[in-house]
Amino acid sequence: MRSLHLFAALLLIGSAMTAELLDTTLNDIDGKPYALSQHAGKVVLLVNVASKCGLTPQYAGLEQLYKANKDRGLVIIGIPANEFGAQEPGTEAEIKTFCSTKYQVTFPMMSKIVVKGQGIHPLYQQLVAASGKGEVEWNFAKFLIGRDGKLAARLHPKVAPDSDELKQAVEKALSAK
Repeated sequence: MRSLHLFAALLLIGSAMTAELLDTTLNDIDGKPYALSQHAGKVVLLVNVASKCGLTPQYAGLEQLYKANKDRGLVIIGIPANEFGAQEPGTEAEIKTFCSTKYQVTFPMMSKIVVKGQGIHPLYQQLVAASGKGEVEWNFAKFLIGRDGKLAARLHPKVAPDSDELKQAVEKALSAK
């Protein structure tokens, strides 16, 4: 009986964690507070990004995906991180300039945070726990949060923005009420 209570408690903790994914405030690329809760009821794709990575060209596909679906309720949020091969060494101003000039990024960009290892941001602790798939593998890992505020999908960094896998996950999340 005790193990049943422990299991129920763990389920409650897990559901509370996923329900609170958008109850986080980050700093945007300009250093201003950015409440993820402003996107409650929308589909949010969080992507840890880097400017000097072999996957950096995914910015173009992410921008296309955003433009094609933002009016339907999709928000893509780029979150620079420097944990993988030090591939995001720049300042926020440098990152902002790079994204806007090289890839014409218009989706929200945040200030750098830690997404793996010592000092991991609580948001990424929650995302990783909710996915049950272990640590973030590399730059451009994708966490899709549904309209209900819960994790709808976690996609590998190599899953391209124009892939059927990501498009189908986004469509399913956008179609959910």
